[in-house]
Amino acid sequence: MPSVLLVDDDVELLRQMAAVFSAGGFEVLTAGDGQAALATLSTAQADLVVTDIIMPVREGVETIMALKAKAPDRPVIAISGGYRVGPGEFLKLARHLGADDVLAKPFRPSELLAAANRLLTRTAKAEVA
Repeated sequence: MPSVLLVDDDVELLRQMAAVFSAGGFEVLTAGDGQAALATLSTAQADLVVTDIIMPVREGVETIMALKAKAPDRPVIAISGGYRVGPGEFLKLARHLGADDVLAKPFRPSELLAAANRLLTRTAKAEVA
C-alpha cells in the first residue's frame, strides 16, 4: 500500500485530501506545516509528499528543498492558492526547486489523485530500470 504525507495548515482541506487518498488505497500521514512534516518523516516513511506552499512555521518552498535534499527520488506535489497574488508564481518556484508536479487551489480531488498515481508509477518504473 503506498503512503502519502499531506502537509497543509488548512485543517479542513487536510481532512478532505486525507479522505481522498484513503479511498484511493493510500496510507495517509498528515502535518500542519513543513516543520511538522520533516519531524514526521524522521520517524515514518512516505512514498509521496503533497505540500502547501504558504504555511506558518516552515513554508512549502523550504520544505520541498529539505525533502529533496534528504530523498531526491521521493515525488513531491506542491499545492497553492497563492494567497493575494495568485498561485502561478509560487507554483513555478516550487517546480524550479524540486516539486515534481504542481496544482493550483482549488483543484478537483480526482486531479490530485491522478497526479499522485502518475508520479508513483513513474517512480516505480525508474526503480525497475
